[in-house]
Amino acid sequence: MTATTSAPKAMPAPSVAKDDHSEGMSYLESLPRKTVTVYIPLIIIMVVLLFPFYWMFITAIKPDQDLLDLHGGNPLWVAEPTFRHFYKLLFESNYPTWLWNTMLVAVCATFLSIVASVLAAYAITRIRYKGAQTVGGLIFLAYLVPPSILFIPLSTIIHVYGLFDTPFALILTYPTILIPFCTWLLMGYFKTIPYELEECALIDGASRWQIMVKIIIPLAVPGLISAFIFAFTLCWNEFIYALTFISSNPNKTVPTAIVSEFVDGDVFRWGSLMAGALVGSLPLVILYAFFVEHYVSAMTGAVKE
Repeated sequence: MTATTSAPKAMPAPSVAKDDHSEGMSYLESLPRKTVTVYIPLIIIMVVLLFPFYWMFITAIKPDQDLLDLHGGNPLWVAEPTFRHFYKLLFESNYPTWLWNTMLVAVCATFLSIVASVLAAYAITRIRYKGAQTVGGLIFLAYLVPPSILFIPLSTIIHVYGLFDTPFALILTYPTILIPFCTWLLMGYFKTIPYELEECALIDGASRWQIMVKIIIPLAVPGLISAFIFAFTLCWNEFIYALTFISSNPNKTVPTAIVSEFVDGDVFRWGSLMAGALVGSLPLVILYAFFVEHYVSAMTGAVKE
């Protein structure tokens, strides 16, 4: 018998340095591409979105002589800022009353819309019956009807019931444009909740109302926050209904009041107009800053469905 001996295999040389160099080169190659595809578009979007707020602020703190002088000075900068326009807005006009009216109408209309939307979305998605999807589609189609068509018949109803020039005219008409979208949004979020939770609760003897209040609604808090933000924003910025149903100065909301009260014929008081628009947008900015993560997550869940 002959013994066979095998020579030891040569071990490959360590390639740590080579791998490090390759990773560094790939990082350098990907950095310009990431700059072009990510950072530059983000910067452009930020400038486009934030420039209107900057322009409102610059216009609001400009003196009247700078607003009238279109050829002198830098339009994007203020050499001698003044807060006179904010003082006139808050202390020499009914702006605090308009702000309160807007807050009252937005909160009440949003609350009514969310309650109705939760009940409708739960009935369509969680209670299985024939034609549920058809009902959901018809509700969403109601959202596609433009308010410019609805305000004419709604104005007749408002006059008949004696609600013209009262906050109730807006509180009761805003849900007509809020409920369809909020229902569709909550339908998509309710579908992401497992049906097994509801079936187990039914086996344990829970009623539909208990299931909705104690199981579905706590799990759908991000969806409710998203629907609330959408409805509140739409109520806050709505113009057509507020212009049609409210006529007296003390009952107006911010969007219609600053346009009607700070425009005298062909004379636009731009300082007060921009100050009113800037102050009126601050509540929405604060609202989105606190709940933007819940808003995005709920919209993602609704779009998946």
